[in-house]
Amino acid sequence: MKIKGLIDEDFCNYKKPSMYIAFPKCSFKCDNECGRAVCQNSALVKEKNIDIDINKIIIRYINNPITKAIVLGGLEPFDSFDELFELILSFRKFTNDDIVIYTGYYENEILDKIKKIIIYPN
Repeated sequence: MKIKGLIDEDFCNYKKPSMYIAFPKCSFKCDNECGRAVCQNSALVKEKNIDIDINKIIIRYINNPITKAIVLGGLEPFDSFDELFELILSFRKFTNDDIVIYTGYYENEILDKIKKIIIYPN
C-alpha cells in the first residue's frame, strides 16, 4: 500500500489516541470548489510515497498498547479507495476499534463506496 505518512501515536486528530495514516492521492476537490487553496494537507503532495505492507501497519497497531483507533486522512482516502477498503478489511480481522476517515467528499458523491464499508463495525 502507498501512503504519505504514518504516525503511530497521534493525539490531535481524534478523541482517542490513534494511529494516523496519510493517504497519497487527492483531486483537490475542496480547493477547486472553493476557488482557492484551502487544503491543510496540501504540502503532503511534495512528500515521497512510502510503500508499506498492510499487515505491517496492522501489526504496529495491534502491538501498541496506547492506540485505540485508526485515523485515515489526507490527502484524500477515498481517492485511493481500493487501498482504503483493503486496509479496513484487514483491520477488522483483528479489532473493532474505531476507524475514522476524514474526507472532503459529500456523502452523495461517495455513496457507492460508503455502502461497501458501512457493513463493518464503526
